[in-house]
Amino acid sequence: MSSKGQEIKCVVWDLDHTIWDGVLLESENVSLKEGIVEILELLDSRGILQSIASKNNYNDAMCKLREFGIDHYFLYPQIHWNVKSQSIAAIREKLNIGIDTFVFVDDQSFERDEVASVYSEVFCMDALEYEELPAHPRLNPKFITEDSKRRRLMYLEDMQRNHEEEEYQGPKESFLASLQMSFIISDCEEEDLKRAEELTQRTNQLNSTGRTFDYDELNAFRHSDQHRLLVCELTDCYGSYGKIGLALIELTETHWHLQLMLMSCRVMSRGVGTILMSHIMQQAKQDGKKLLADFKQTDRNRMMYVTYRFANFKEIENDRQGNILFENDLSTIQPFPPYIEVNVRETEYIG
Repeated sequence: MSSKGQEIKCVVWDLDHTIWDGVLLESENVSLKEGIVEILELLDSRGILQSIASKNNYNDAMCKLREFGIDHYFLYPQIHWNVKSQSIAAIREKLNIGIDTFVFVDDQSFERDEVASVYSEVFCMDALEYEELPAHPRLNPKFITEDSKRRRLMYLEDMQRNHEEEEYQGPKESFLASLQMSFIISDCEEEDLKRAEELTQRTNQLNSTGRTFDYDELNAFRHSDQHRLLVCELTDCYGSYGKIGLALIELTETHWHLQLMLMSCRVMSRGVGTILMSHIMQQAKQDGKKLLADFKQTDRNRMMYVTYRFANFKEIENDRQGNILFENDLSTIQPFPPYIEVNVRETEYIG
C-alpha cells in the first residue's frame, strides 16, 4: 500500500484466513489471528472505521464474531455470496465517505483483484501483511481527537436515528423536531484546534474550498483581529454528533470574506447545512458589511455550490479554472429551521 494519499477512514476485512485462521464453513473451530484483537482495538481508538466483506453464511459468521467478542467493531458488515466490490460499494454508501479512503484486506488475490478492477482507488492488502496496518502512515492520523475516539459510536447513534426515521409515520420536519436538536456555534477555542484541523483534512463534499490548515495556522487565525474562526456542534436526544462544522472569515474595512466553510457529511440529512451560513450572514449584515465568499469547484463539492447559490450568493469572479468569488448583498437571509434550537456562544465582535 502506498504511503501517500488520503488518510484511511475505513478498513474492510475478509474473515476466513484473514480475521481468523481456517474456513468457517468447513470447521467451526477457527481461531483468531495472532494480535488481531489488539489491531482492531487500536484502529478503533484512532477513529478508523471497520467493516467486513466476507463470503459466508451471515448468521454463522456473526455468531462466531460474537463468540470472539469482536462483533461490535464492525459497521454494516457485508456477509453474503455477492462479489466483494458490491460489498465495498454498500459499505461506502452507508458510511458516506470517499472510496479512496478504504483499505480492503483479504487473503485471496482473486478477491483483491476483483475489488481493484472496479475501484482502483481502494488499496487492497494481502491478509499476510495485516500486522503492518497499525504502523502504516495512512492509518496514523496526526491527531486523535475526542470526536475521532467516539467515531464508531457516533455512527452507531446515526444507525439508531435512521432506524427511528424509517419507522416514523409523518412529515420529515416533525421527525426532525422530535430529535430535539441543538446547533451550537462558538468561537474556536484551543481545545477545538485538533478537531478543526481534522475537519479541513477529512471533509470533502460540503467544503467550499478544500483548503487544509494545520494546527498552528488555525491557532494564528484564532488570535488574529482580522479573522474569525467559528466551530459548530450538533446534539440531539441520542447524543452529540461532535464538532461538525468550521468557518474561517476575514474581516476587512468593507466586507466579511468567507474563506472557508465546511460541514461534516454525517449531518447532511439533518437539514442543518444552512444554519452556520445564515448566522454569518446575519452577523455581517449587523456589522454593516457585505459578504464575499471564496469557492473552489472540485469533483466532490457540487452540493456546497448549490448551497451557496440557494443562499443568494452571486458570482462576481470566475477564472474558469474552478476558482469562484461570490458576493451576497444580504438582502435575503434564510431563517433558522423551526425544528432546531440554535445557540450562539461566540464573543462579541461587531466593529
